[in-house]
Amino acid sequence: MFDLQPEGNEAVRPIPSSMNTITPHLVCEDAAGAIEFYKKAFGAMEEGRLHAPGGKIAHACLRIGDSTVFLVDETPEWGAMGPKQLKGTPVSIHLYVRDVDAQAKKLEEAGATAMLPVQDMFWGDRYGMYEDPYGHRWSIASHIKDLSLEEVEEAGRKAMASGEMCASQAQAGA
Repeated sequence: MFDLQPEGNEAVRPIPSSMNTITPHLVCEDAAGAIEFYKKAFGAMEEGRLHAPGGKIAHACLRIGDSTVFLVDETPEWGAMGPKQLKGTPVSIHLYVRDVDAQAKKLEEAGATAMLPVQDMFWGDRYGMYEDPYGHRWSIASHIKDLSLEEVEEAGRKAMASGEMCASQAQAGA
């Protein structure tokens, strides 16, 4: 699952060469089903899976684009509870893609629920938010316009003053 010992070097890397410094680690009721959903919705590639006694997934490693996501089956006795058992999640995972509208369609076809349909946002992204069938929230975006910090701040003030942001946040359940 990891390149822990690179060729030609005897030292073990503290951060494996195939990893980034931050990796989401998702707890799911039915991690095997979630893995199949992520394959369909995001084109995820499964890099490895370890089972605990009894067949639950103790650890799985997926690659989505250039990033890694870990998954584990919900196991309350280990303190691992998923968003459904917790009755929601305060966390969303952000995914930049080349074509956010095509990605939104794939998410919906795979069974995700649109919390905020894809739309152009004041900060220069075409953006939407979806909840997967396992309770995890994914924000998806394609960057469509480069703006300075000042332009984003001004556009944000206008969006908030008009109530545009409040309506978007209410739709997303924020």
